[in-house]
Amino acid sequence: MPFRPEIALASKLYFSQQGEERNSRPAVRVALAGMIVGVMVMILTICIVVGFKQTVTQQVAGFGAHIQVVSFDNNNTYDLQPIEVSDSMLTALGSYSYVVAASPFITKPGMLKTDSAFQGMVLKGTDYWDFFTEHLTDGALPASPQEILLSAPTARTLHLRVGDAVNAYFVDEVDVRARRFKIVGLYETGCTQFDDLFVLTPLNTARRLQGWEENTYSGVEILLSDIDHLEDVADKIYFATVNHLDENGYNVYYVQTLQQQNPAIFAWLDLLDMNVVVIIILMLLVAGFNIVSGLIILILDGIQLIGTLKALGADNGFVQRIFMVQATLLIGKGVLWGNVLGLGLAALQYFVHIIPLDAATYFVSYVPIAFPIGWLVLLNIATILISVMILLLPSLIITKISPARVMHFE
Repeated sequence: MPFRPEIALASKLYFSQQGEERNSRPAVRVALAGMIVGVMVMILTICIVVGFKQTVTQQVAGFGAHIQVVSFDNNNTYDLQPIEVSDSMLTALGSYSYVVAASPFITKPGMLKTDSAFQGMVLKGTDYWDFFTEHLTDGALPASPQEILLSAPTARTLHLRVGDAVNAYFVDEVDVRARRFKIVGLYETGCTQFDDLFVLTPLNTARRLQGWEENTYSGVEILLSDIDHLEDVADKIYFATVNHLDENGYNVYYVQTLQQQNPAIFAWLDLLDMNVVVIIILMLLVAGFNIVSGLIILILDGIQLIGTLKALGADNGFVQRIFMVQATLLIGKGVLWGNVLGLGLAALQYFVHIIPLDAATYFVSYVPIAFPIGWLVLLNIATILISVMILLLPSLIITKISPARVMHFE
């Protein structure tokens, strides 16, 4: 192996007592600390941003699914025109790859009112309760026509609790209809923008309130197992429904994705990707500067060794590789401890939630964390490779060191 002598000598210098003294110099320790902090910040950035995007996407999808099939006359409100959806169409929509569920829904805007307060809301009828089961905080899911599931923040605002009755008012074209519901359960997702809006009830309750016939809904919600295939599945559903006519011969179906339903939220999430790129570039520059400083200190500390090796016949490449290996070991140490600290802090936040957020602004009540293994491995590999490449230029200092001049000053 051509690099074996260099590696053996560099390792001996690095791990020997002499190497420990050298690496304990303040300048080298500062360079190592800069490397550790840079890697730690990059890891935390990726874990937080990926966790944030995943959590917000899951929260938003819980209220509106990944794909919706609604009326072609959709006016971007919750008072949607009805569409007819047959059982065979529901079965077909649920048969696509990556589709977890295809469930109909009905929405109706209205208002909840008590003796002391009132609040606007959207009554949503559904038979798919998985998302709200996960976020149920008290009581049970609604089962009978007069039962509703209310969000905990709305219950606090209206001074209501499980078991209470509340009046709901719905405005039609010609009159105002009132209904009295019993609160059987409370949910809370932390996404206050939607928690303050949606009141859940069985699908048939919403249908009777609208006065619609069987198989008539506001739309169909389609949940996916992998959001990375969202556009592909949406395109397939679009082409399958674009020429699908109702019993009157009208093309009434329109397909919209989660991003199209909530463009402002996802435009904001897309900005986070730019922040990640900027932070990683800055941290790589900082880490590179620090590791270059460390290499220069190692070279200056080992200038007598360089002169001796050259006097014994070693060429510039041989000596250069010795110090490159030492610097690479220093990089490895910085990357290792950066991972330990970064992943440790991320795990602490993941399990304990020590850093809170304002849910009204950020859609979640704490800083969410994810551990994208592929991205983290790629980050570590890229950090090591880029840092080593940055060292190539300053390592050329070794070629300028003359053995005669070193021996003269010694």
